[in-house]
Amino acid sequence: MAKVKYYYDPRTLSYRKIERTWNDRIRSTGAFLLSAIVLAGILFFVSDNLFDSPKERRLKRELAAMELELNLMENRLEDLNSVVTELEDRDNNIWRVVFEAEPIPNEVRHSGFGGANRYEHLEGLTYTDLLKQNAMTLDELTKRVVVQSRSFDEVIALAKNREELLSAIPAIQPVSNTDLKRIASGFGYRIHPIYKVRKLHAGLDFSAEIGTPIYATGDGTVTVARTRNGSGYGRYVQINHGFGYETLYGHMSRVSVRRGQKVKRGDVIGYVGNSGRSTAPHLHYEVIRNGSKINPINFFYNDLTPEEYDRLIEISSQSNQSFD
Repeated sequence: MAKVKYYYDPRTLSYRKIERTWNDRIRSTGAFLLSAIVLAGILFFVSDNLFDSPKERRLKRELAAMELELNLMENRLEDLNSVVTELEDRDNNIWRVVFEAEPIPNEVRHSGFGGANRYEHLEGLTYTDLLKQNAMTLDELTKRVVVQSRSFDEVIALAKNREELLSAIPAIQPVSNTDLKRIASGFGYRIHPIYKVRKLHAGLDFSAEIGTPIYATGDGTVTVARTRNGSGYGRYVQINHGFGYETLYGHMSRVSVRRGQKVKRGDVIGYVGNSGRSTAPHLHYEVIRNGSKINPINFFYNDLTPEEYDRLIEISSQSNQSFD
C-alpha cells in the first residue's frame, strides 16, 4: 500500500492530503528511470576502463607468461647457437684435419630455407617479430645440427679406418737411401734432359744401379703393371692406396707385380732400370692426391729422423736437370 503524504495549509491551519495526478506519477517514474540509466552507464564506463574482468586478468597473465617464455627461449637458442658454432669450429679445424678430410664450407653449414612465406602463419600474432625470429633461429640450428651429425658420422668412419689410412699413406722412400745421396732431381721446374727447356718435373728422381729393388711406399692395389718398354715412363707400376692416394714408379728394368695384386708397404714391386724416356738408370717416383701430382718429399717421415728429413728437403730443392 502506497504511503499517503500530507502538507500543512496555513490558511486553514490544517493538514491536507497531497493528491498526485497521473502526469506527476509519469514524470517521477521517468526521472527515476533516466537517473538509473545514467548511473548504470557511468558505472559500466568506469568498470570497463579502470577495472579488468576476471577473464581479462587471466588473459593478461597468460600473455605475460608467454612473453617471458619466448624471451627465455630466445636466450636458450643463443646458447645453443654458441655450442653448435664451437662444435663446427672444432670439427673443421681439429677432427677433420686429423683425418685429412676436407672442411665443410660455411655455405653448406648455413644454407638457407626455401620459400619467402615460410613464416607467414606467424603474421598478425601478439608477438609476431619474436616468434618469427625464434622460428628462424630454430630452423637454422636444426639444419646445422643435421650437417654436423653427418660430419660426425664421416669422422667416426675415418677414425675406425685410421689404421688402414696410416698403412695406405705413402710414407717411406721407394729405394734404399740411407746416405740420402740418391735423390738426383726434385719436384718442380727443372731443365728437361732432352728438350733443354724448363719443364715441370712432377716427381722425384732416385739415381741407382740397374737392378736396385723398388719398394711400395704404402699398402694398396696395383692398377698398372706395364712390363713392356715404351716411351714415357717405360716399364712402370702404379698403385692405388685408397683415401685419394696413388703412387707411380717409372723407368723400371723389371716389374715384379701384376695388375690387381694387393701389396704392403715395403714389398718389392720391381727393379730400377733405364726404360722409356730416360737418360740414365734411375727411378722416377710420383705421389698423386685426388688426381693432382704433389711433392713426394712431404711423405718421407716414417724412415727418417728430423735432421735427415731436413737434409733431404734441402737436396731435393736444388735446381738441376732431371733424368726424364
